[in-house]
Amino acid sequence: MTITLHGVRSAHASITRRRIAVVTVVLAAGFATIAGRLIQLGTEVRAVTIEGREVSAIEASRPAIVDRYGIEMAVDIRVPSLYAEPRRIIDVEEAAQALRRALPDLDIEWLRNRLTGDRGFVWIKREITPALRDEIMNLGIPGVGFLTESRRFYPAGTEVAHVLGGVNIDNQGIAGIERSIDADGVAELQSIGLARGQALTPVALTIDVRVQHAMVSELRDALARYKSIAAAGVVLDVRTGEVLALASLPDFDPNNPASALLEGRYNRITAGNFELGSVVKTVSFAAALDAGAVSLLDSFDSRQPVRFGRYAINDFRGQNRILTVPEIFRYSSNVGTIQMVQQLGKENYRAFFSRIGFDKPLFTELPEVTPPNVPSEFSEVVAATASFGHGFSISPLHMARALAAFVNGGYLLTPTFYPRSQAEALAQATRVISQATSDRLRYLLRLNAVTGSGTRMNAVAAGYRVGGKTGTAEKVVNGRYGTGKNLNVFVTAFPMENPRFVMLVMVDEAEPENPQSGNTAGWNAGEVSGRIIARVAPMLGVAPDAFEPLEQALVPPELRQPATLLTGELQ
Repeated sequence: MTITLHGVRSAHASITRRRIAVVTVVLAAGFATIAGRLIQLGTEVRAVTIEGREVSAIEASRPAIVDRYGIEMAVDIRVPSLYAEPRRIIDVEEAAQALRRALPDLDIEWLRNRLTGDRGFVWIKREITPALRDEIMNLGIPGVGFLTESRRFYPAGTEVAHVLGGVNIDNQGIAGIERSIDADGVAELQSIGLARGQALTPVALTIDVRVQHAMVSELRDALARYKSIAAAGVVLDVRTGEVLALASLPDFDPNNPASALLEGRYNRITAGNFELGSVVKTVSFAAALDAGAVSLLDSFDSRQPVRFGRYAINDFRGQNRILTVPEIFRYSSNVGTIQMVQQLGKENYRAFFSRIGFDKPLFTELPEVTPPNVPSEFSEVVAATASFGHGFSISPLHMARALAAFVNGGYLLTPTFYPRSQAEALAQATRVISQATSDRLRYLLRLNAVTGSGTRMNAVAAGYRVGGKTGTAEKVVNGRYGTGKNLNVFVTAFPMENPRFVMLVMVDEAEPENPQSGNTAGWNAGEVSGRIIARVAPMLGVAPDAFEPLEQALVPPELRQPATLLTGELQ
């Protein structure tokens, strides 16, 4: 009996174990089926395309773009978009008439065609208001629905347009930093669905919206004050190469991307090439001084024009005497500068252009770039005209970068719109001139501001120790110079005893402000520069300072005599 009972219990236990095993297998199979279905559904969601684009891409978000202090310059907002499924439309005419009443801007015939057929999806109206969505929803039209899209919004409107760029209707970057961050991986995140409804890490730029606002407002004032056709400017940190402000007018509204297609709405600072005039004399002086071809104690005869065959190059307002090297800079003498470059040699001068990157495109995070137009070799005539900024064309950003190197001790930095430390910048920098040459260029820039063509700028920016150089370039019209139309440029650096910032301002085809003024750069681009500095210097931590020992410390050792101080007259 005991054996029999034990056998029954064993049989029952065995059956129970088999049943548990079967149930376990069934449950596992069920869970596997459910998991597989979930994966399939997930794949199907990603695979759903709307007019060639996946739903995940249409609903994708973009990271906010903020300035160096976290102020938002570009953000995403969620907006409804109206679509239809024609195959589910019961009465096309009724649906078209109802939608037309809610959306009177749509053509009724276009609506009928849109709602007819067996297509599974068509857009009716992208990016509508929530109120309009509710109105259409209350119509109860079968086959009509809504998708929530991300729409880009730029709180500052036009003010940072050429930096930020813009996006298209599908929230894809098409210009500026917006296009750049897509190339850096945002577009990939959108395509795989990871940017869908997510709060992406903001993209921080080097732009200071306070400085940007001041520059834009002064450039707008310049357009009106001087009846100019365009104006532009850029501010760089000379220690890091960071771009604090960049503006080009006329600009556009990135909230209305179509406005970027209007005439003249391009980024003149990075994508424009210009003959920049006498601001290039800073390059000529840097090349000649650094090579030891000339010194500040040298003099050149500027009484007669420089002749090349039947052509003669003269000074705009010649002094008709022998000029010292500092005086050549102060009076912006073409004749003197040409003789300095001749002393250097045309091959060495052309080589210096390569050293400072004038013959190569200047790549930054902005995709809008135009290669410079610099002859591969300099003849005597080309070297002569290039010495005062004619016969070749570069972007204004090329010139601003070179000026930064001329005052920061000689380090050529690539401008950037992303924050970096001074150590990071120097690790990528190229030494193009010596510290001694940099010191002498700072003296010349300050001398020009105090006693030369920069005096109007210096007066407007009173109290700030600034240096600068004018450039008035006659524009070529129908293949000829001398048409009375000028491109006026002014470059500045401040504070000169320990430069931290450089700025380039450009005013195109300026007219005299009044009968007593002129139309050269000192009268317009120079004054605009002074007004900008007076506004932004306090924001940048630069205080006004009239401490005379700092002023005189800029004078190089070889010139430290009473007759050659900055406030005195040069002999």
